[in-house]
Amino acid sequence: MRPPERRALAAALLLACAACEDRGSSPRIIMLDGSSSVFPISQAMVEEFAIQRRGEARFAVGVSGTGSGFRRLCNGETDINNASRQINEDESEACGADGIDLVELQVAWDGLTVVAHPSNAWAGCMTVDELRSLWEPSSTVERWGDIRADWPDRRLELYGPDTGSGTFDYFTAAVVGREGASRSDYTASADDHMLVAGVSGDRGALGYFGYAYFEENRNKLRAVWIDAGRGCIAPSRETIADGSYAPLARPMYIYISRDALRRPEVESFVRFYLDNAGILVPEAGYIPLGPPAYAEMRLRLDS
Repeated sequence: MRPPERRALAAALLLACAACEDRGSSPRIIMLDGSSSVFPISQAMVEEFAIQRRGEARFAVGVSGTGSGFRRLCNGETDINNASRQINEDESEACGADGIDLVELQVAWDGLTVVAHPSNAWAGCMTVDELRSLWEPSSTVERWGDIRADWPDRRLELYGPDTGSGTFDYFTAAVVGREGASRSDYTASADDHMLVAGVSGDRGALGYFGYAYFEENRNKLRAVWIDAGRGCIAPSRETIADGSYAPLARPMYIYISRDALRRPEVESFVRFYLDNAGILVPEAGYIPLGPPAYAEMRLRLDS
């Protein structure tokens, strides 16, 4: 992330802008909600925008999960949804029924990272089939030794996103084979920091969340390498960017209401987002798109 003093300055400027409301001199609040995985990117953009464009906009940034964020966006409650997956057919139809037209912009790449306690010396690599047998709704796996006979007879405690999360949707589709299909007897949370704390404090734990939260806490966690049939691949910025970290490399999006884009401060912020993604996305712990891809997103915004 950016240095603490820049974040402190950004926070002070955002508070200063909020204080302008009573004087009637500030623009309407730009409302963002959605994915906890995309949140660090959007929060970095908000902070930097506050520093570079003082007084141009005020912000409220929520973290209700991708699915809940789409519901709020389609209800007209927010302007931008942070999304760790594409909008699905039901959500798109709900938006259309409410007269909400959306612009989809990819802003980064992520790699869902399977993590274990740092003392775990056996599960250095797991196959996708093993992950499926562990997470599928019919799973009877309760101990590490149930996965491989030479692994310890230690109880396995699972941690992961809740069912409103786009990370949950993507992982279940990629690993189990059907979006939303998962065993329910695991510790679920919409807060990735809670999942980090759970896995790092439990010697028998296994969990998953976005790469940025692993990178931020790599001294507390151990990443499990993934074998999708081409050997064990570690999650890294390089393997996520080149797609070799399969099947858990995924795109990250923001969705913007076209009505909101008619407001000058929203359009200005979204253009700032794309113009600065190459710098701020890596600082937030994620992998940026190449310059041609961001140019394509700008063309989509222009159209």
